[in-house]
Amino acid sequence: MKTAEVKRRFLAHFEANGHTVVPSAPLPAIDDPNLLFINAGMVQFVPFFLGQRTPPYQRAASVQKCIRTPDIDEVGKTSRHGTFFQMNGNFSFGDYFKAGAIPLAWELSTKPVEQGGFGLDPEKIWATVYLDDDEAIEIWKQTGLPAERIVRRGKKDNFWSMGIPGPAGPCSELYYDRGPEYGKEGGPEVDEDRYLEFWNLVFMQHEITDVKSKEEFTIVGDLPKQNIDTGMGLERIASILQGVDNLYEIDEVRPILARAAEMTGKKYGAHSGHAANQSHPDDVRLRVIADHVRTALMLIGDGIVPSNEGRGYVLRRIMRRAIRSIRLLGWQGAALPELLPIARDCMSPSYPELAEEFGRISTYAYAEEDAFLATLKAGTTILDTAITETRAANKTQLSGDQAFKLHDTYGFPIDLTLEIAQEQGLEVDQEGFRRLMTEQRKAAKADAAARKTGHADLSAYRSALDAGGAVEFTGYQEITRESRVRALIGTKGRVEVAGEGETIELVLDTTPFYAEGGGQQPDTGLIKVGGGRLEVFDVQQPIPGLIVHKARVVQGEVRAGESGLAEIDVTRRKAISRSHTATHLVHQTMRNFLGESATQAGSLNAPGRLRFDFHTPGAVNPSVLFDVEQQINEVLLRDLEVHAFITSQEEARRLGAMALFGEKYGDEVRVVEVGDYARELCGGTHVSRSGQLGLVKILTESSIGSGVRRVEALVGIDAFGFLAKEHLLVSRLADLFRVPGDQVADRVEQTVTALRDAEKELEKLRAQMVLAGAGALVDQAKDLRGVAFVGTEAPEGAGGNDVRTLAQDIRGKFDPARPAVVAVTARSGGKATLIVAINAAAKSRGLSAGDLVKGALSGRGGGNADLAQGGGVPAAEAPNLLASIEKALAEAN
Repeated sequence: MKTAEVKRRFLAHFEANGHTVVPSAPLPAIDDPNLLFINAGMVQFVPFFLGQRTPPYQRAASVQKCIRTPDIDEVGKTSRHGTFFQMNGNFSFGDYFKAGAIPLAWELSTKPVEQGGFGLDPEKIWATVYLDDDEAIEIWKQTGLPAERIVRRGKKDNFWSMGIPGPAGPCSELYYDRGPEYGKEGGPEVDEDRYLEFWNLVFMQHEITDVKSKEEFTIVGDLPKQNIDTGMGLERIASILQGVDNLYEIDEVRPILARAAEMTGKKYGAHSGHAANQSHPDDVRLRVIADHVRTALMLIGDGIVPSNEGRGYVLRRIMRRAIRSIRLLGWQGAALPELLPIARDCMSPSYPELAEEFGRISTYAYAEEDAFLATLKAGTTILDTAITETRAANKTQLSGDQAFKLHDTYGFPIDLTLEIAQEQGLEVDQEGFRRLMTEQRKAAKADAAARKTGHADLSAYRSALDAGGAVEFTGYQEITRESRVRALIGTKGRVEVAGEGETIELVLDTTPFYAEGGGQQPDTGLIKVGGGRLEVFDVQQPIPGLIVHKARVVQGEVRAGESGLAEIDVTRRKAISRSHTATHLVHQTMRNFLGESATQAGSLNAPGRLRFDFHTPGAVNPSVLFDVEQQINEVLLRDLEVHAFITSQEEARRLGAMALFGEKYGDEVRVVEVGDYARELCGGTHVSRSGQLGLVKILTESSIGSGVRRVEALVGIDAFGFLAKEHLLVSRLADLFRVPGDQVADRVEQTVTALRDAEKELEKLRAQMVLAGAGALVDQAKDLRGVAFVGTEAPEGAGGNDVRTLAQDIRGKFDPARPAVVAVTARSGGKATLIVAINAAAKSRGLSAGDLVKGALSGRGGGNADLAQGGGVPAAEAPNLLASIEKALAEAN
């Protein structure tokens, strides 16, 4: 049974049992500060479990894309670990509980294939339950599962949470016995390779906090309702139904693995047993390649690009592990052009957008591989140097510090370091390397733990939401609104009254104030309630559906339950709306010139200005920016109608509306159109016609990360003001240079070139002046017990090269048979520099330039026996440095 068919049957089974089929959320977990990626099927439903939002359905089913990276080093070594996976899930929000979930799972698992089920042999299914969950055990017995195949297990195995504060509960897991060739008899506690877990039924009923591990946490109470959250690993069940050993061999993964084996001349499975712990190292590497290439495809497909931080760093690490693995198998060229199209063909039956977006996906993937191959080349050069130095020191082991630096600073994999060192007959201090890696991981974990906040106390907000439901936003149609104060929220929770001078949060029944979101800054304005007057300075949406106004009471007092008038700052709103509409035009126009891969990566819409971040492999040519700006302003001249409407997500996609990667949209979406030019999903405010923008002026274009660029622009009167200042500046320069305005740039360039030429000429003159006195200084040399000594200060303005040249030139004018020491100081930037040069005859007397410099500068400075330099002391110390050298020579001789 193909994986896509397994997915279809799962959704069909639960849809037939009253569940609403919900699309997968994007992989980036943008709504949760604790997660980089969605890592479980229930993540998008967390607000329902916590009671933050009222679910639009009581039962749901989904197949969620997931990423888990904590066990990345185990990928390929076991049949249980995969970086990207898909989680079949069915959910109940206060509807059915254990007595409903268990029979539904049993029915689908054991129902014959011809009747739409999976057709698993009921005699081979085992169940585990939490230690004291007698209720679950009784329900399993009622389905026909015998007691000897029901196992009680502790928190580590049968209590589920996300690993952070939030919803949790006991669970019951289903295992399938794959037979004695996979391991020992005795159930899941004895062998989890033979007994493969394929479904986890979580009975979500608690809220936990103070989470230290899977077994250390505090249950703070029960959730508002008992809920069901189940997860059936799609790859797991597919491997069972397809009769293969592990998830790497199913139809969505095996073709990638097979192509990698073909490329490297390996025969997968030739030297491995059925169980994962019987795998040959080559097979483990082939699995890593297949898993990671598929993962990279899915991540880039959901808008992630390789970078050095956050989600982008995870993607980069995954891609580099795949490239490293195929290199260790013998393939030296670019691998992704061979493998990524196969991954696309494997996954596009379930995710057709991967085929549609493959041009964009492959652009980033192939560029990342090229960059890493260059890194490997550079790292190999650095490693060769380290090996040479190790041998020169008569050592047989490369230090752990060197190996770690190669790994951490240059991205050079430790496996390659070990391989190359071994080829050169050297070992690597792996213990030292592991120690440094452990220290780095501990630091990273401590940092992550410090940043994990869980789901903060939102009880006051939840209470306000429960009291009146979602706050209606009327700001699309009006700028003022009569409304009632539903709740006042202070620093310690809900309050009944706030007086003059206090800062407070207000919840109104309806509001025209726009809450910050989608890159758009919030509205500001006034709220007048009774005898009170409040200045609104921020508007947020702390939980979905609840708009909260942050305000200062500037007059009188305000009480919960009173009615009043909410009025936004119209001038600010109009300026922000112009910027937001301009952002849509910038987005569309960038795509027109750079291609479909130029997708939005972030934005800021502020009064009179915008910032637009977008994905593109390299810098945008200035001529392209000029064309982009011109096309945008031509759209403004066309004065196109800006129209917004609500439609289904499916219809919006059919119309070609752009959606932002990483955003999760509901069944109904708001589409904003600028005539026939731009169409995008957006909840922000906009102008009514494009001509109202007046003018868009792009100011800068720059890099903000690997594959991400940023343009900043001004809109409307701010753009006009900028151009007016630019005009005044050009006019002033034209007057100064006495040329027409269009010749100013050429004249400035000519002037700068002339100044640089003059500086070079001055430098030559200074050098000549410095060297002119060398002969006279030799004639005036002091004799310190047979050593000629010249101590002098270079003329003011002499450069560093001039001073070194002077010292060497003076040294060269001495008779080679006469021992000579030359010390020259120079002053620059308030600091003194010392240079010492000695000849061979002085060296034969045991003198060293390096020792003399270090002696004068208390250990600072560097160089060799012939020529050394140091500095950093106050300029006034220059004479003392020369005196110190003279004294040292007198005492040494």
